Amino acid sequence: MEKWYAVHTQANAEAKARFNLANQGFDVYLPEHLKQRRHARRTEWVRKALFPRYLFVRMSLDNVRWRAIHSTIGVSNLVCQGDAPVPVPSSFVDEVRACENERGVVLLDKFLHLAQGDAVKIVSGPLASLTGIFEAEASKDRSVVLLEILGRRLRIVTPSGALTT
Repeated sequence: MEKWYAVHTQANAEAKARFNLANQGFDVYLPEHLKQRRHARRTEWVRKALFPRYLFVRMSLDNVRWRAIHSTIGVSNLVCQGDAPVPVPSSFVDEVRACENERGVVLLDKFLHLAQGDAVKIVSGPLASLTGIFEAEASKDRSVVLLEILGRRLRIVTPSGALTT
């Protein structure tokens, strides 16, 4: 029976590991999200690994030469307990996949399941590192957050991808 297993990759080598594992015939899943990057007064959204330095491989330990994963370019090791790989619950992978859009990008606002009154932290943009209260979704990719700044409560609209719990 095929199960999902976590693969620990080398630093910033998730895509390289995915490519090399797929070339060996493994079923590979690398969940990615969009992250805002600023450089030289330009802002752009880039795809980044949802779980830095990790990806998932689906295989049956009985039918596959899984030890070959350890020597794959871009891979540090297969997550094991003792000598045996530890399976990841398939429901976890299914939940992450359910939060993807049509381009295969995980939408963090769906993944977080925010409800009115939840405490959130802004992780990118000019208000990064501030904490507030999630109020509502303004649109499919923007959220309304209440912030307390200089003793006043302010209602701001921010990209949903900039929020974390």
